[in-house]
Amino acid sequence: MAVNNIVTMTNHNFELDCKRIHDSLGGLSQLIPSLACLTHLERQQLRETFKAVYGEDLISHLQRYEDELSSSSLNCSALSWWVLDPHDRDAVLAREALQHDETNFKALVEIFVGRKSSHVLLIMQAYQKMFRRQLDQDIINLDPPHPFQKILVALAASHKAHQADVSHHMSKCDARRLYETGEGSLGAVDEAVVLEILSKRSIPQLKLTFFSYKHIYGHDYTKPIKGGKYGQFGKALMVVVKCICNPPHYYAKILYSSLKGETRDTRILARALVSRAEVDIEEIKRVFKEKYEKELIDVISEEIPFGDYRNFLVALASRSK
Repeated sequence: MAVNNIVTMTNHNFELDCKRIHDSLGGLSQLIPSLACLTHLERQQLRETFKAVYGEDLISHLQRYEDELSSSSLNCSALSWWVLDPHDRDAVLAREALQHDETNFKALVEIFVGRKSSHVLLIMQAYQKMFRRQLDQDIINLDPPHPFQKILVALAASHKAHQADVSHHMSKCDARRLYETGEGSLGAVDEAVVLEILSKRSIPQLKLTFFSYKHIYGHDYTKPIKGGKYGQFGKALMVVVKCICNPPHYYAKILYSSLKGETRDTRILARALVSRAEVDIEEIKRVFKEKYEKELIDVISEEIPFGDYRNFLVALASRSK
């Protein structure tokens, strides 16, 4: 079933849209790509209308008809993520990342690096409300300890105590500190300095610092990390720096790996598309084509079995924010 042949939902009659969803039963697959076309405000209004008319939350309804979907519960999860308010979605994704057999640290990094500070505070509030737990405390309490923990705790702190404006002077000073306690030192890297900077600077400020590092020393900050001097801490730091410095490149690689990598993972694919569909999906698609010489939509169509789940992912990837 081609996405183009599906009737797009309208923002003029949400009650009718809700009726089509409520009465769909086995025909829900025809509505899935249409949901991908809605803006955040339209999805919010749709959910509110569904609750008012049918007395049931739209997400609960979608989950209830999970067995009616043709492509497994992954489809239902992706739809639920999409319909949720962004901060509620990130709270759910964070909880899922922490409860995974092996903690999904990359998912947590993407939340703390890719969201504004005001949004991160809402995520933490939503996490506490939903799960009656503190997100940053759950990260601290992970066992066994992992280098990502220190970095994530620092990033969580940065959203609570940073300056709103970026400073070129500060970025140059921080770049020099990173150099002098990293590749410019004789011993091992001083993790404490890295963590201090991560905890006290905003994401835009950190991005400017890494730009200053390249300007001053002639190469990216990731170059000395690759040299091995940073150890296991460096592997975690590498992910964070790449996600901060160039999100489209980071997500293009994530999407390609989830589709064509040795360990393919459609859940990672769905998470990335849902998270970036209203942020920078056009730029990600451009980078994807440059790096892999294929359109993202074409690769999704090649690798995901024909059906409503594929149509939903293609519809998300087809958005222009």
